[in-house]
Amino acid sequence: MERLYSISDVARAFGVTVATLRYYEECGLFQPVARRGRVRQYDRAALERLAYAQLWHHDGLMPLADTAAVMTTAHAPERHALITAQHDAMQERIGRLTRAAAVLRHMLRVSGRPPAQLPRHRCLHQRPRRRRPHRRGAPRADLPRAPAQPLNA
Repeated sequence: MERLYSISDVARAFGVTVATLRYYEECGLFQPVARRGRVRQYDRAALERLAYAQLWHHDGLMPLADTAAVMTTAHAPERHALITAQHDAMQERIGRLTRAAAVLRHMLRVSGRPPAQLPRHRCLHQRPRRRRPHRRGAPRADLPRAPAQPLNA
């Protein structure tokens, strides 16, 4: 017979509270396989699901709803789309954090000066790169559009 782990043992092993585990159950991230009295019991497969959920939620910064959707979606194309969306959002965050780190490095190099007297650095002027090249003739989202009809008409 496979060994089962109580909810308090799992909470201690994963560094979360029992209430957090109950919330994860409500979200559909994992389920107990049995109960002994009123105590939830988990098998190794449930612990593996919990480990993946923690990895994606805490380390991957994926919201719990998205973590649950990835874990419960039965169709590969839907799961692929969810993971792709999370990957793209993470890449954007990485870009913003990289630019912020460059600003902080610059500020550390010139930290003897008051902030108002800091020289401007190229990292302050960089804008996020567009992921797709602009199609010729298509309106650009970052530029204001001309009105369809003259305003004085």
